[in-house]
Amino acid sequence: MDYFPIFLKLQDAPCLVVGGGDVALRKIRLLKAAAARITVVAPELTAELGEMAQQGSLHWLPGYFASEQVAGMRLVVAATDQRAVNQQVSAAAQAHNIPVNVVDDPELSTYITPAIIDRSPLVIAVSSGGAVPVLARLVRARLESIIPAGFGLLAAFSARFRDKVKARFGDVEARRAFWESVLEGPVAEAVMNGREEAACQEMEKRLASTQDTPSGAVYLVGAGPGNPDLLTFRALRLMQQADVVLHDNLVAPELLELVRRDAERIYVGKARANHSLPQEDINLLMVRLASEGKRVLRLKGGDPFTFGRGGEEIETLAEHGIPFEVVPGITSANGAASYAGIPLTHRDHAQSVTFVTGHKKDGSINLDWPALTRPDQTVVVYMGLTMAAELCAAFIQHGKPADTPVAVIEWATTARQRTLTGTLSSLPALISSYGVASPALIIVGSVVTLADKLAWYRRVENGPATMADSPQT
Repeated sequence: MDYFPIFLKLQDAPCLVVGGGDVALRKIRLLKAAAARITVVAPELTAELGEMAQQGSLHWLPGYFASEQVAGMRLVVAATDQRAVNQQVSAAAQAHNIPVNVVDDPELSTYITPAIIDRSPLVIAVSSGGAVPVLARLVRARLESIIPAGFGLLAAFSARFRDKVKARFGDVEARRAFWESVLEGPVAEAVMNGREEAACQEMEKRLASTQDTPSGAVYLVGAGPGNPDLLTFRALRLMQQADVVLHDNLVAPELLELVRRDAERIYVGKARANHSLPQEDINLLMVRLASEGKRVLRLKGGDPFTFGRGGEEIETLAEHGIPFEVVPGITSANGAASYAGIPLTHRDHAQSVTFVTGHKKDGSINLDWPALTRPDQTVVVYMGLTMAAELCAAFIQHGKPADTPVAVIEWATTARQRTLTGTLSSLPALISSYGVASPALIIVGSVVTLADKLAWYRRVENGPATMADSPQT
């Protein structure tokens, strides 16, 4: 290693910064975050540094650097645009064996400032040895995206229980296994969700228990419309922690590749009139698996609470006292419309949008037709593919013009996405002729006319106004 990684405690420690410009400001912000006692030497200060000096959050020595100013300092930073001055600062600090950083000049530095991921008290530092700072920042950006913001709360919470856990588990391996189950289980999730009191109660319960089986929990996770890049950070993290994953046919295969490799996968797919498992059985399966101490991931296409039956599932979990969490996802309507170039609202076309399901639990399509056929609105139909003919006929019967633009979007946001446009009168034959299959959404409204101009992800295929001539796929 060119540099030995180390973390310095700077609370109330005297630190010297030479320079009063924007570069110095960036270093001073970091030192302030570490609660250092900062002295700045510079003829002039930026406006923000000037305010800090007036507020007393740093001590300003107007003028130029003198070697004796480094005496008694814990740390020195040279941040001027004059290399001769920076050399002088470096020489003075090294003569007193004080760590010194000359910004963007590793040759004159005895330490370098890394790229920092701050989840205090958890802090992660990334360094390229001063060779390629941009690369270190890129690595930091990637780590920022996968390390939850709540890890700081989790670190502080765990520190409070460190002595109790050590007293409860004398064996190092047993202690390690306990902490792994805590830091990847419901206790950790409760802490990061701000439910610290519940987390404390569960932790005390775990410590008092003589059983080694951890508590199970269920996570209803919205997988979004299909594109893995549209997953939330939280969804991805839970997918990689789950012991068991329950998924259906609306979850794209690419998403399942992101699940933990050794997790058990159970297909519980539901298609109209062909359920591999009835909904009630799925609910009870989650209860049983969680009762066995497993972390159960219910992976659902789109959003769990938008025609995803999430409400029905957590009702059962609540009745059985199973801890659960709901992680929202991008609902399929938003994802499909965005990737098809169809704004759901637009000042020239639609001032409102309504989401409906193509059929009720009993298979009927008894919708609020007067509301759905109002002008200047967009209607998005979930699960309407098999009932498309009946839906279109009902729209027309209740006053919607037969030439109202419609679109059907298949496998939205994925490489298989296909957008077909037509009208209410042509849609049923359009679906049949092109062989459109689930998952697919139907959008009704004049906003569909914008698809040709605004589609940016995949080409839009326009069906004929009538289906007298069968289109070619």
